[in-house]
Amino acid sequence: MNFGKRQALEQRGNQLTLHFEKQDVILTILKDDIIRVLVPYWMKDYESKAIEGENAVPADFTVEETADAVIVKTSRLSLHIHDEFYMEAYDDKGHLLMSDYQGERLKKAELDQKAADLLEAEGHDSSKLNGGDYAVQTLKALAPEDCFYGLGDKSGFLNKRHYEYENWNSDLPQAHNEDFHALYKSIPFLICLRKDCVYGLFFDNTFHSYINLGKESDEYFYYGADDGNLDYYILGGETMAEVIGNYTYLTGRTPLPQLWTLGYQQSRWGYTSAKDIMEVADKYRELQIPCDVIHLDIDYMDHFKVFTWDEENYEKKGQLFDKMKALGYKPVTIIDPGTKKEDGYFMYEEGVAKDYFAKDAEGNIYVNEVWPGESVFPDFGRKEVRDWWADHHKELLDMGVQGIWDDMNEPASFRGELPMDVAFHDEDRETTHAEIHNVYGHNMSRATFAGIQKHTGKRPFVITRACYAGSQKYTTVWTGDNQSLWSHMQMLVPQLCNLGMSGFAFCGTDVGGFGADCTPELLCRWVEAACFSPLFRNHSCQGSKRQEPWQFGKDVVDINRKYIELRYRFLPYIYDLFYQGQESGLPVMRPLVLHYADDPEVRDLNGEFLVGEQILVAPVLEQGATRKMVYLPEGVWYDFWTGEKLQGRQYLLREAPIDVCPIYIKAGSIIPTYDVCQYVGEKDYTTLHLLTTPGKAEYVHFQDNGTDYAYEEGQYNLYQFTQDEAGNIKTEMLHENYPGYQDIQVETIGK
Repeated sequence: MNFGKRQALEQRGNQLTLHFEKQDVILTILKDDIIRVLVPYWMKDYESKAIEGENAVPADFTVEETADAVIVKTSRLSLHIHDEFYMEAYDDKGHLLMSDYQGERLKKAELDQKAADLLEAEGHDSSKLNGGDYAVQTLKALAPEDCFYGLGDKSGFLNKRHYEYENWNSDLPQAHNEDFHALYKSIPFLICLRKDCVYGLFFDNTFHSYINLGKESDEYFYYGADDGNLDYYILGGETMAEVIGNYTYLTGRTPLPQLWTLGYQQSRWGYTSAKDIMEVADKYRELQIPCDVIHLDIDYMDHFKVFTWDEENYEKKGQLFDKMKALGYKPVTIIDPGTKKEDGYFMYEEGVAKDYFAKDAEGNIYVNEVWPGESVFPDFGRKEVRDWWADHHKELLDMGVQGIWDDMNEPASFRGELPMDVAFHDEDRETTHAEIHNVYGHNMSRATFAGIQKHTGKRPFVITRACYAGSQKYTTVWTGDNQSLWSHMQMLVPQLCNLGMSGFAFCGTDVGGFGADCTPELLCRWVEAACFSPLFRNHSCQGSKRQEPWQFGKDVVDINRKYIELRYRFLPYIYDLFYQGQESGLPVMRPLVLHYADDPEVRDLNGEFLVGEQILVAPVLEQGATRKMVYLPEGVWYDFWTGEKLQGRQYLLREAPIDVCPIYIKAGSIIPTYDVCQYVGEKDYTTLHLLTTPGKAEYVHFQDNGTDYAYEEGQYNLYQFTQDEAGNIKTEMLHENYPGYQDIQVETIGK
């Protein structure tokens, strides 16, 4: 893409416009460590879907014009911009963060027709083997040591270097591997960890886009898109945590959830009646395995029609939920966007009358097929459509539904993908599926969040499969239709860690795997690995072996109970991490590289993770393994199970029989825990337990009612606990406006 020589420079407030011979470039200094770079090929005044509200704050910066470059400098970042719009970015210490690659993309050798025909005959897609430039494209220089993190829940390993991906929300239920280019979410945010510095890039373009992180060449990485603007943000920071803080400052942070949503959840596509649901509900209570939520998949609807209820198989409206509530369960129901095309069906007739559905190129309502048969698709880009959809949740909420699970919102369809020219809206602006596809689930989640908030006054619990950057403000996510495979469980760690670093603090996988048949060992190891994942849900597919714990015998029940009880013990710690994340943007579940970036051993560590900074979890992820090679980073760590004191910066071989997941607590930790209960709300939490390790420590604990927004009005407690070298703990109230604990008890590991 030719820009030509720089011709002129304009400045208006915090915005600079550089006029090149063939294209303008607009720089916006949002903060001293966040700079937006916009090349408006398509639209100058495009409104981001990920970024809402005014994010710019006063930032001092200077602009210097030299013969060679324009130099834009803040206290944290400096950009050197040359002719042809070649640019370098430096941090305040002079480290080179990012530089445009000044060569051309490598061109792949063209396949001749004979070779292409042979590949196609054997089942290969030869159309993707010939390279080419994209309509929108930028190339950035690579250094040998550069590592990449983020991009949401793309498959594969933690470090994305040497891989390529696409941002195009896709319903792909087959087994995922590290070469899957696209899954259900599009989160084009990258963290680049260099030898001596770190920076972030957020590419804000909702069209089909492509990211190649050194697979094509060791000299550069690239971002490309089929349409739209080249619109990206350079995010500075001295640490990975600061970069994540800047990204979530832009796109929003995960709000504080209700406490019960952090409990254990059971689901299956295939609970086909109220009787099925209650049998599961009763069995959990009989076996004393804690559980807060049972999900209802598509079967509860009348012929899969959204916002309807099958009274023949699921009892009269409200009766099933009354029974579940009596046992402490919070029901969550699925809702899909595909709306049945059926005369007399209220959702269809209302949407037609109000012109709320997407249309084809001829102006007719677009029809495809999903679960209910012929279906139409709400145009969620319009506020009036989102409001209409939001209000239709009221009847379910009044019946006792406590959360909504948005699914099939890529949008998925059975007669092939929606054509690119299907007409949608971006608010009042007419557009097409090509632009809206990646934000369809995002807009649906916005509507669901608004409906729950409006009609309950509580913090909404929304789960979505498809979304875009910034959706974390409205919804929890899971990684979609995984399989009961060891390789899929192994992806749990890198997928959830990268999701967390991409802003989605509240995330999880289908424990045990959605498709295929789970084995007893796999379920045990998956529950152990997922015990500290923010969303903790067992879910499986119709036609597969049922995977409630008791389907596999007493030993599996005992192991599931052990780790689910452990989860309930650590609820206040996990809840505190969400509370802290509202300010920091940091996730609950973190890769070790986030806090130990200078340690080369952790840059590619796929089998361990941190919960906050105090807990290290090293689950067994291989079939048949009874030992785990654990890497402990710098510092002193204590084995959670044995109390053994261990020095960091070393590998150790930990015995790990089938009922043991290696867990370590950092020296100088104070971790709040609760007594085990069968569900949140079974009894008041009157006692707080403090799990400590030797060494000086300080910890702030948040306490409120765990359900609504009263804490925003000051109805909460903040406890500050301080431990000295002798192990004495001092308690101070930083804020007190809520009934406090009656008792605080201390247990010290390693003592």
